[in-house]
Amino acid sequence: MDLNFPLILMSLVAAGGLIWLLDIVWLSKKRGPNDTESALVENAKSLTPVLAFVFIIRSFLYEPFQIPSGSMERTLLVGDFILVNKFTYGIRLPVWRDKVFDINDPQRGDVMVFFPPHKDQYYIKRVVGLPGDLVEYTNKVLTINGEVQTQTPLNGKKRALYQQFTETLGDVDHQIQTNASAQRNDDIRVRVPEGHYFMMGDNRDNSQDSRYWGAVSEDRIVGKAVAIWMHKDPGWHLPTFSRAGSFK
Repeated sequence: MDLNFPLILMSLVAAGGLIWLLDIVWLSKKRGPNDTESALVENAKSLTPVLAFVFIIRSFLYEPFQIPSGSMERTLLVGDFILVNKFTYGIRLPVWRDKVFDINDPQRGDVMVFFPPHKDQYYIKRVVGLPGDLVEYTNKVLTINGEVQTQTPLNGKKRALYQQFTETLGDVDHQIQTNASAQRNDDIRVRVPEGHYFMMGDNRDNSQDSRYWGAVSEDRIVGKAVAIWMHKDPGWHLPTFSRAGSFK
């Protein structure tokens, strides 16, 4: 399970606000004219507004994430720091994640952060199937509702081992990668249930996704990944901004 940072942040804001309120209604009246505030009260007054601002931004606007694995190559690389739009799919209560206001529905081709059905851990994949879609994946080729999603080899040819393509997924052109030597039993034909989304990684032979643990329920959605803002290779490397920008 991932660290529940929203809950920790909310708890710190609540604790700081409580100390601040306690100082207003009681502690300040007990201090003499020459007494100073305690370090606890002073820190609560200085840090609580900052923490509250960060909590609001992360909960309702944008939240940063780091890409931990190669399941979304070639689109996202290990070490990419991304921004996730928290409001485009609707306003949700922080921590509890209940939707209180609808805005947009996920679209085929979106890159989405979510919790998979089998664990409370952040995942990032691409929306492949919408509610009601018939999704088929056979011999590394994706078919949606009977329509083959075109794969165009990059540079006009296939590589020997790692094959890279531009895939047309609905109205979205994006890059995918397959491994010619990978022998995986991941062929599938499934109808996406209502209120669910079928997710797949762009690195098709190195991704644990809806082919293995099923479609993602709407109430498990976190937000839409919209931009890379920084990249840092693992180890003692300095961060760079060469990959900063939006992506498909």
